[in-house]
Amino acid sequence: MSRPLDDVVVFDLTRTFGASLAGAFLGDFGARVIRLELEPVPPRSDAQWNHEADLIHRNKESVALAAGGAQGRAVLHALLAKADAFVTDWSVAELAALGIDYEGATRLRADIVYGRLSGFGPVGPDKDLPPIDELAAARTGMMPILPQPGQPPVYSGAGAMHASTMLAFGVVMALLHRSASGEGQAVDVSLFGANMYGAALDIQAFLAIGKGERLLNPISRLDVSNPMSGSLYCSSDGRWLTLTMPDTDRWWPAFSAEVGLAVDDPRFDTHDKRTEVNRLELIHALEAAFVRHPASHWRRVFTEKQLSADIIERFDHPAHDPQTRINRYIVELDHPSFGKRRSLGFPIFLSEGTAQLDRLAPCAGQHGGAVLHDLLGYSEDAVQACRNAGVLN
Repeated sequence: MSRPLDDVVVFDLTRTFGASLAGAFLGDFGARVIRLELEPVPPRSDAQWNHEADLIHRNKESVALAAGGAQGRAVLHALLAKADAFVTDWSVAELAALGIDYEGATRLRADIVYGRLSGFGPVGPDKDLPPIDELAAARTGMMPILPQPGQPPVYSGAGAMHASTMLAFGVVMALLHRSASGEGQAVDVSLFGANMYGAALDIQAFLAIGKGERLLNPISRLDVSNPMSGSLYCSSDGRWLTLTMPDTDRWWPAFSAEVGLAVDDPRFDTHDKRTEVNRLELIHALEAAFVRHPASHWRRVFTEKQLSADIIERFDHPAHDPQTRINRYIVELDHPSFGKRRSLGFPIFLSEGTAQLDRLAPCAGQHGGAVLHDLLGYSEDAVQACRNAGVLN
């Protein structure tokens, strides 16, 4: 079955998780993604599975070039001239030194789609800062509001994932534009922008309201405006529960019965009483109710009564949730060196031409000869000459 990006050739020159995973997403949907190794790859000193590489470099080939000399630079430029798209997170200065910044790349191929992950955007005083996700996240202002009051700021680490999908999306949009217009273009996704969109609801609310007494400070779980939506409660076995029932009038009859409160309890018999007048009293009543039973009891109740609530799971839960296997969010690998392994799968499903795992992450330089033969027409002798000259590793 064909996939949307069949026949698209992408070159990947990346160092960071976010940019590398963007290349893998393109490969998942059929693109021929060729990873350029222009720096020495240190040998691994252990015999452990490189689980990160098999996620961010899946469905890629690898060419290892010594691009510092004239011959290696010429091969690099010849390869880029065959690229439909280029994905990178290298600095503009590094790329310009190799002749493959955006201007240089367009001289090699005028209609190239040039996708770059930056730290803080393509223009402005901080355009040359490195793409480090934690620094970008720190500037969004969201880290201090994640913990409970009085606790240190929390780095969620989600910005790189947002950036990965945005960069892949941007490249695909530019390829669609090119198919209609014949024009290539530059695509920039910054970790700063991606982290801001990770907190889009909070930032958009602040922009609309214009002040942030509650928005810009951590909020105690005892200070939430609705005890039935947004507050957290602990079960008898130390597990936390989350409720998402903002329309309390709708949920109160079934919910109150399960937590041992009378539906007509005069303290809580209206929405205003539950969320304003006696808000804190209801929170304490629910704390006392939930701590009487373990999390498994409450999950059964939530399911049977179809209440909008659930258990906050620990990190190991997705590995055993049947939804992850059925929907290929986690897939099983048959690794040639390490046997059966599990890895993150595909977060996007298409009914036709959906993502596939064609190959595990390559060894550095594994496909150099094949790529030079396929794209540049090199003979076996010409490939060997490149190896002998130290150009192809």
